[in-house]
Amino acid sequence: MTFCSRYTTLFYHICIWMVFILMGCSSDNQSVKKLVIQQETSSYLNHSDSARYVGMNTCKLCHQSIYETFIKTGMGQSFDKATKQKSSADYHQSVIQDKIGDFYYKAFWLYDSLQILEYRLQGRDTIYKRQETVDFIVGSGQHTNSHIQSVNGYLNQMPMTFYTQKKKWDLPPGFENGHNSRFLRKIGLECMSCHNSYPEFVLGSENKYASIPEGINCERCHGPGSIHVAQRQTGSKVDTSKYIDYSIVNPAKLTIDAQFDICQRCHLQGNTVLKEGKSFYDFKPGMKLSDYMTVFLPKYKDADDEFIMASHADRLKQSQCFIQSLKKSQNTKSLKPYQNALTCVTCHNPHVSVRETNPNIFNDACNQCHEPHSLNNKKNLSSLMCSNSVVIKQIKNKQSANCVSCHMPKSGSIDIPHVTVHDHYIRKPVTQKDKQALKKFIGLYAINEKNPDGKLKAKAYLNQYEKFENQSYYLDSAFYYLKDKTEAELKLNFELLIQLYFIKNDFNKLIFYVNKLSDSFILQQFLIKKTYSNEHAWTCYRIGEAFYNLGNIQRAATYYKQAVNLAPFVLDFKHKYGLVLASQGLLAEAEKTFEEIRKEHPKHVSALTNLGYIQLSKGKIKVAEELYFQALSIDPDYEPLLLNVAGLHAYKKEYKRAQFYLNKLLKRNPNHSQAKQALQHIKQFV
Repeated sequence: MTFCSRYTTLFYHICIWMVFILMGCSSDNQSVKKLVIQQETSSYLNHSDSARYVGMNTCKLCHQSIYETFIKTGMGQSFDKATKQKSSADYHQSVIQDKIGDFYYKAFWLYDSLQILEYRLQGRDTIYKRQETVDFIVGSGQHTNSHIQSVNGYLNQMPMTFYTQKKKWDLPPGFENGHNSRFLRKIGLECMSCHNSYPEFVLGSENKYASIPEGINCERCHGPGSIHVAQRQTGSKVDTSKYIDYSIVNPAKLTIDAQFDICQRCHLQGNTVLKEGKSFYDFKPGMKLSDYMTVFLPKYKDADDEFIMASHADRLKQSQCFIQSLKKSQNTKSLKPYQNALTCVTCHNPHVSVRETNPNIFNDACNQCHEPHSLNNKKNLSSLMCSNSVVIKQIKNKQSANCVSCHMPKSGSIDIPHVTVHDHYIRKPVTQKDKQALKKFIGLYAINEKNPDGKLKAKAYLNQYEKFENQSYYLDSAFYYLKDKTEAELKLNFELLIQLYFIKNDFNKLIFYVNKLSDSFILQQFLIKKTYSNEHAWTCYRIGEAFYNLGNIQRAATYYKQAVNLAPFVLDFKHKYGLVLASQGLLAEAEKTFEEIRKEHPKHVSALTNLGYIQLSKGKIKVAEELYFQALSIDPDYEPLLLNVAGLHAYKKEYKRAQFYLNKLLKRNPNHSQAKQALQHIKQFV
């Protein structure tokens, strides 16, 4: 069953859903009745591929009061169009500077449209500016508001974030320290599927969407609702005070592990590795998360105080409070197992905003095990882990003590600046002396799976290197798990071996593996699948890059073409294919390819640059000039563009202008050999 047929109803208007109920439910109702009669309780009915997402507007028809409070939560406000109502930012002082990139940014409202202005100064003069419209705001405003732009459905994060706790504008996380990607950070399915309800993702892309919902909705925690709605339409009911309603998932009635997996799907941030053939759409509430993905984090000795923002579940599970409560709850037959243990919902009602939650609720959760009246007993004092005499005195005097402030202190996460969150690792307060030891890397740790296989571990180490930290020991660890002695081992590990040697720039070794399997086998039988993660396309692209770097342009073109066939909306693949066509003298085909990119994404600077080059080669100077200066208005620092613009001016015998652009390039990259050579050549004419 295709993605569209499974998920389209997520985006239907409520009136269309009502038509479905009236016209299309009779057959569903018959099957539902049979399932109810059979009392099939081994699994949830909405795990079936036939179950469809109905949308929050359908849920609220019966659950209005829950909807009214949920819509105010961080999840309910996680993602929406960029409106003044959605924004939590202060725009009075919204100018920030990226000193390394030499850009300034300013956010402001142009009537009802949120704008971000990027500009560059020379003295007091503005020598460059680019103004872009914000389409979406991601973040509830409890910690941040980040900003997203859509260009023909391609979503990218923009270079400004408002940090609400400090009421401060700054670069987004990961844009700092010379890593400012400006308007080009791709918002892929992994990001979108946690910060929002499931979107309609365009297969064969990295960040293109046909439709985007506006906030996390009910079905992210309860699963698809069509079967549940169909049952209720027939009048079928389940006494939920005594039984589990298997038409819809109620997380309160799941096992402790299964309940955690719902939260861990997004509150277990890290290096997420999908299982073979799985996507970020496949996990549904009530399923086992490790059947679909495994989340890895690097572990260090003497670094227990460090954590990333969305690591709540991992930190909580390290706590003795959780470990001891889990032991007591192992054999429970309660309809709601979590009530006998410490889980996320012990303290957090997912239907109520934390801003509207009485702080005493968190202390009450502590008091369920650490009763205040038992504090006269020294053993119980130790059990309480309370070393703060003021707090103990407060409790003895029946005052409300703030357990959280000591045992779950607020701290900054290591991945997001200007934000403080409660560390969910509940323990005795850590003294400053305890934090002085130097941390030592131990290895990657699979948080939600005890014994992941070697191939999964290898993939985790490669991802850690590419996405997070360029440390050579990650590559060494990946190599350890990747066997290649037999043909069976090579086929099993082929894509990861290609990725490993591509990262290491060992193109000869990479091609050695390709030749062992042969082009015909790889391209006709092996790397032939379209997937949401584009694994086969990426492997083809890496092989193409290896052949290109070794000078075998013909075989490079073959693999680039296969990458484009498998992922036609990954425009960087198509762009590289166009470059290879041009290098073979096939300018008409190359031009057609670049025009396809331009039509798909009008702000693709590389495509504009190469179209300009082709037009110049055909003597169409004015057209080339228009393309080049359109590209410059988007990216004034793109090196191939600056080189081409210098060439254009040299062609027009405007040597001083050519010299200007070459000097501009060399100012940012003094070691650019082509620019140096061109400058030496031009100086004789100036």
